[in-house]
Amino acid sequence: MGANYIEASDSLSQKDFVMRSKISRKEAKESRYWLRLLDTGGDSALENQRTSLIQESTELLNIFGAIVRKSE
Repeated sequence: MGANYIEASDSLSQKDFVMRSKISRKEAKESRYWLRLLDTGGDSALENQRTSLIQESTELLNIFGAIVRKSE
């Protein structure tokens, strides 16, 4: 997701920027999906870390969504 955002920042056109931002949003959504499937085996420290990463991916998903909406 980070590499796609860097590519969006260096995009050649507005259309390219929006497309790469959409890809970043999609990757944030996919990361959140995989984190939700992750089994922590009942380890509370790992569960807390997983929950924190899910929250961060949700925040990034919202940020990329706002970027796309404002750029279209």
